Amino acid sequence: MAEGPYLLGIDFGTGGARVGIFDTEGTPVAFGEQEFSLKHPRPGWAEQDPDEWWDCLVAAVKGAMKESGVPAGEIAGISMDATSSTVLAMDDKDRHLRPAIMWMDVRSSDQAERIAATHNDALKYNGHGAVSAEWGLPKALWIKENEPEVFKNARHICDCGDWLIHRLTGEWAASINFASSKYYYDRDTGGYPESLYDAVDAGDVLEKFPQNVLDLGAVVGGLRREVAEEMGLKAGTPVAEGAVDAYAGALGLGVVEPGKMALITGSSHVMIGQTSEPIHDPGFWGAYTDAMIPGQYTVEAGQASTGSIVAWFKNQFAGDAAAEAERRGVDTYDVLTEWAREVPVGSDGLIVLDYFQGNRSPYTDPLARGMMWGLTLSHTPGHVFRAIIEGICYGTENILRTMRGQDFEPRLNVVSGGPAKSDLWMQMHADVSNVPIAFTKVSEGPVLGSAMLAAVGAGIYPDIQTAAEKMVHTAGTIEPDGERHEEYRFYVDRYLESYSQMRDLMHKTERHVAHGGKEGA
Repeated sequence: MAEGPYLLGIDFGTGGARVGIFDTEGTPVAFGEQEFSLKHPRPGWAEQDPDEWWDCLVAAVKGAMKESGVPAGEIAGISMDATSSTVLAMDDKDRHLRPAIMWMDVRSSDQAERIAATHNDALKYNGHGAVSAEWGLPKALWIKENEPEVFKNARHICDCGDWLIHRLTGEWAASINFASSKYYYDRDTGGYPESLYDAVDAGDVLEKFPQNVLDLGAVVGGLRREVAEEMGLKAGTPVAEGAVDAYAGALGLGVVEPGKMALITGSSHVMIGQTSEPIHDPGFWGAYTDAMIPGQYTVEAGQASTGSIVAWFKNQFAGDAAAEAERRGVDTYDVLTEWAREVPVGSDGLIVLDYFQGNRSPYTDPLARGMMWGLTLSHTPGHVFRAIIEGICYGTENILRTMRGQDFEPRLNVVSGGPAKSDLWMQMHADVSNVPIAFTKVSEGPVLGSAMLAAVGAGIYPDIQTAAEKMVHTAGTIEPDGERHEEYRFYVDRYLESYSQMRDLMHKTERHVAHGGKEGA
């Protein structure tokens, strides 16, 4: 084990608390993890217990420290990431008044519609389009309107990251990353948009937010003595302001300069990139002022279903591949990938729309649905598997084309997540979008990103860019193939035309199904 100092990063996700200890070069030393439970008291609602959060975090820190063997005094700094738009109401004794309303909770759809109807200039952050009920402001407004006693007794309305920083330090502060990306804070225009909040009668909501908005990596305070004793750490260890989990993941991939974009893969795709100028479009979120790096702007987009579609096909329709995989002692995905490699670019005319759970970007269309067209009797499971992955890559390219329309041209996509292990899939991304795809040595992007912020807070590195230079290391790069890119251009165009041709039919059919087949035809 390398000599200290060491950094402790906390990744506070939906499923649990993950703690990582890293050296100053970004090498992981140990991890600890504890799962949270998630409750759904009503359809569309999702809640968690902050007391359970804390118990799990303490156990995860203790587990990581025990595994690492690092003395408490060698931990030079601490920082964190957390889910965003996970809203809490805290009383004047800093006790939560109700369970946390989770980011995925959509009970505040009415409030979101009213916010969108203001057409306030601050709505540039969502391209002056639909406001998501997942965002923080609609949830805070829901508490005011539906739980007036809770709101009256709440001294603070805060996000999960604010709560965690307060528990660690005793100080109330807000991260500019949370404030800008989920609550419309814009430093370029003076901070929170009071006119928007007033327009929906949320001025008193704004008064309950933590007022001290800090940059990522800024020291909020030292670790409280009682917390240090509980966790087995050193009192006074500097705690640095943290980020939204996906944004910390982008930092952990080294996305700290304009023109770079993180492609965080899994059951869905999240894309986070940096620009030098503010750009806005209905097809993506942002650009958020100073959200990650002071003087830069951050854009975000996503695809709702990507890896989940691949898993759906494998689990529901790939029985022959599964049988062959069992005979050979390999994974079903390995067999499907072999079959897909034998299929030409464009899958012999088979095109898939990846809107199996609606479209997040660039259309923000929850009623869009998946589609597969061009089928013939010559198509095989290998064709379908390849066409699904190609369709996902076409969806990513659709988002990139939207961004290019605002003069943002990503020069490099840095990728993490399960699908990043597929050479075929990643080569397709590179070829379809004509952009190199890079991979980093540490796949634990969020917790590494938090450790990088801890390093800045500890004074080990002067800024996030330097921390990235020292702690993020490229493991390899896939270059695009120019000839295949030209072949794919035709199929991407057909993919784009498919949505506009089918959108109305999708909407009519989905409404018909949603109403039990009684209306919407």
